[in-house]
Amino acid sequence: MTLEIRPLTPALGAEILGADPDRDDHFEAIHAAFVEHAVVAIRDLRLAPDDLLAFARRWGEINVNRFFTPLDGHPEIATITKEPEHDTAIGTDWHTDHSYDAIPAMGSLLYAVETPEIGGDTAFASMHAAYMALSEGFRHTLDGLRAWHSSRHVFGTPEPEDSDRHTRVGNAEAATQDALHPLVITHPLSGRRGIYVNRTFTTHIDGWTPEESAPLLSQLYAHCARPEFTCRLRWQPGTLGIWDNRATWHKAINDYPGQRRVMHRVTIEGVALG
Repeated sequence: MTLEIRPLTPALGAEILGADPDRDDHFEAIHAAFVEHAVVAIRDLRLAPDDLLAFARRWGEINVNRFFTPLDGHPEIATITKEPEHDTAIGTDWHTDHSYDAIPAMGSLLYAVETPEIGGDTAFASMHAAYMALSEGFRHTLDGLRAWHSSRHVFGTPEPEDSDRHTRVGNAEAATQDALHPLVITHPLSGRRGIYVNRTFTTHIDGWTPEESAPLLSQLYAHCARPEFTCRLRWQPGTLGIWDNRATWHKAINDYPGQRRVMHRVTIEGVALG
């Protein structure tokens, strides 16, 4: 079987064809592509839950998600499901998973079980490309700042029973995480510098009030979402997407009303950021 890696955009992302997850040489090539492109989409796989977990463990220790509904019999796999009657999708604002943890997750593996005929893509943005596009003086200013991230304002309020999120997101009492990270980090694998704040979980810059922080953070959020820093992943049943939380933002595109989408997600533990 021949492995083929096709970059999606100059900024980030690659599609991988012909991969055999059980082959060591293929895993090494996939991992190298992950470091280089920050997001990889492995096509045409057939992964039962135990297969997905076995492949995930090659990446590192599994982080069991606190807030998403687990797959029956497999607590390490979170289910991301949108039923035809649901109006909302999960994760439609730009964000970085687990930035509220003191040691944020490395990234996630998301396996497409059932997808709409068209729509339901995930968009990604490169925080390295966004950082490098800033002026040298602005980069120097950001390099000295740190920012706070929290789970409380996102997951800390119980979902109303009449909300279509009620059966998909829960455990509000576990949303007690607050973490302080550099606003610009050095990636632990690639060594690249990149912005590390996001609209969903970042609350304010350390030593600044939220009101003082808002103009700078809003400027960064608008800058990082520029199209030239992004790619868009189209899912098909059997696609396994793997993204690096330390190098990217992502967001779900909710453009498939009346259709079902079922995804299995496994998150991998990371290392302290600096």
